[in-house]
Amino acid sequence: MQNDIQKILLTEEQIKTRIAELGRELSKEYAGKNPIFVGVLKGVVVFYADMIRAIDVPCQLDFMWISSYEGTESSGKMVVKKDVSADITGRHVVILEDIFDTGNSLDYTYKHLLEKNPASLKICTLLDKPERRRPEITLKADYTGFVIPNEFVVGYGLDYNEYYRNLPYVGILKPEAYQNK
Repeated sequence: MQNDIQKILLTEEQIKTRIAELGRELSKEYAGKNPIFVGVLKGVVVFYADMIRAIDVPCQLDFMWISSYEGTESSGKMVVKKDVSADITGRHVVILEDIFDTGNSLDYTYKHLLEKNPASLKICTLLDKPERRRPEITLKADYTGFVIPNEFVVGYGLDYNEYYRNLPYVGILKPEAYQNK
């Protein structure tokens, strides 16, 4: 796997430091509010686990699974594979996302959860790739770990065809690792 990485973009230590900072921000904002953190599967799993441990206020956990990717490209077609199980009506909800890329799936997720009438709905993403954002997507992340260039990244939960998620850092995948496959 390591041989398929062109460059390490974010080290394990950089990610750990930034998550601690985000955890302090979220803990301060949501003190006394009993928030629900909704992770968008599957890529968010590693970030989600570290992020919720960095939050030191009472909170609840839930997940959604929405898919739009085929290989390295977003198909644009949203498929809800799992919805939230908690009733979020009147609750403070924070969507935890691994990467804010084209914005299609996050925009869909945000609108889907907004229909459930939460008291507030915010977005915390580990990675933001604004160069890939579709022009019609006006949604913004409330909390961002890192803004990254328009490169295909893997690791720390992010994948290429379900591989590389277990790398402890975020790296740029060599084109030859996904071309001709």
